[in-house]
Amino acid sequence: MRTPTRRTVLGAALAAAGTGLLAACSADPMKGMDHRGAAPTTPGGFVAPGGPEVAAAEARRTPGPERKVALTATETTLDLGGRTVRSWAYGDRLPGQEVRATVGETLAVSLANHLPQPTSLHWHGLALRNDMDGVPGVTQAAVKAGASFDYRFALAHPGTYWFHPHSGVQQDRGLYAPLIVEDPKEPLRYDKEWVVVLDDWLDGIDGSTPDAVLAELAQGMGGMDHSATDRPTTDRPTTGHSTMDHSTMDHSTMGHDMSGMPGMAGGGTPSGAAGPSRMLMGARSALLGGDAGDVGHPFHLVNGRLATAPETFTAKPGDRVRIRLINAGGDTAYRVALGGHELTVTHTDGFPVEQATTQALLLGMGERYDVLVTVKDGVFPLTALAEGKNATALALLRTGGGAAPDASVRPAELDGRLLGAAQLKADPGVRLPAKAPDRTVTLELTGGMAKADWAFNGRTYDPAQRHPVAAGERVRLEFRNSTSMWHPVHLHGHTFALAGDGPRKDTAIVLPGATLAVDFDADNPGLWMVHCHNVYHAETGMMTVLGYRA
Repeated sequence: MRTPTRRTVLGAALAAAGTGLLAACSADPMKGMDHRGAAPTTPGGFVAPGGPEVAAAEARRTPGPERKVALTATETTLDLGGRTVRSWAYGDRLPGQEVRATVGETLAVSLANHLPQPTSLHWHGLALRNDMDGVPGVTQAAVKAGASFDYRFALAHPGTYWFHPHSGVQQDRGLYAPLIVEDPKEPLRYDKEWVVVLDDWLDGIDGSTPDAVLAELAQGMGGMDHSATDRPTTDRPTTGHSTMDHSTMDHSTMGHDMSGMPGMAGGGTPSGAAGPSRMLMGARSALLGGDAGDVGHPFHLVNGRLATAPETFTAKPGDRVRIRLINAGGDTAYRVALGGHELTVTHTDGFPVEQATTQALLLGMGERYDVLVTVKDGVFPLTALAEGKNATALALLRTGGGAAPDASVRPAELDGRLLGAAQLKADPGVRLPAKAPDRTVTLELTGGMAKADWAFNGRTYDPAQRHPVAAGERVRLEFRNSTSMWHPVHLHGHTFALAGDGPRKDTAIVLPGATLAVDFDADNPGLWMVHCHNVYHAETGMMTVLGYRA
């Protein structure tokens, strides 16, 4: 992960971006320089990622037998379903090969880096030992090109997780894969399981790369705030996305197609070898509180496939199917529905909830939901609407004969009943015991597109900064979104609880103008990232670190 205290991208970076190597410099060239391969340093008074406190916490997880996995991060050609692209991936698959293990096992992963730049692996959602969390400059040195690194940690909780780099904007290439941790005492009963990974795609399309897009976005908009008309209004819910009433959505304000306008996504003025402009303007969603996104990804995928060549999952009529949904996108929230069916939500972010039925779900980047569905007879679209972006991704469920629906199908359930996290309750077995917080850490979400100065508390990312916590504390994180855009905030190494016996999560949407307060128990020592899971917001500064006091 880059480390300047204030990132600005100069004109020279645009040329470098075409090769996938983005040059960055800080406002003060002698301070906070980016050393991707440097080993992390721990300021005095804080637990070190490889310290004895971390080793003791890992021992308490009683690591079991090893589950060995070999991963190779490499440049490769990927087939998206009739459209081939050169990108980076784990092996030659998109998503990467699913890793499946059992709770209590020790996951032993050997990562070989065949990429032209350093990389890392972050295990999204896992409460694992700190020195295996995969954040260069904080928990480990980056894995240099041509080198390898062995990750080894106990799997403490079952659930739906995933992994991806925490190095620059590499996640917005093909470097991601599901991680499913099975429960040998699984209480759910189902006949089949379907892992569904959603993604927005631009790498290799007309010369685009995520690094070039970051370089474009990091220049800001010259003082023109494209979301100036999206300021929070007094009638908007102020406790996060989950309190939004879906029935009040104004669909007329959503999904304007800006692809034909100069400088807009999918068209506009080319930027040399870096491809066309991908800066997105005019994407609107009432569900997300206004501005839906910054980047116009030309394609949206389900399990690495375009809607014109969708993956087909087969089952028998009457089968009970568990669908594990993962949003691996860089800048896109997805509203998901299965045509002709209702969904019974059983888990979010790996942890069980009191089961609730819905027609559609909204997933911000990094979020996961598990649902059960009893399937009917026929062919049905699983559609993921790129919220506010006038595009859909598609997969098919086939249980019988009949013609497949068209790629542009939009099932009525997408506009039906939608449950958010605030309408869900944690399963009683995973609720945090009632307790007043010992410490409150207030993180104001600040900045915007005009200056590309996304930050917490007005301070762009500095890996040397620490928000102190102490082992054994109940910690409240209070996210106050003063920006005009929504942000999916993610906490490493822990799960937090939403208010009122709400679900246990590690990633949650904070709407513009809203405040979201979540609690977690400080039971996993180390240095832990908190960041927006919009990869472009994070890389321009909306990241910080919680540090356990030694």
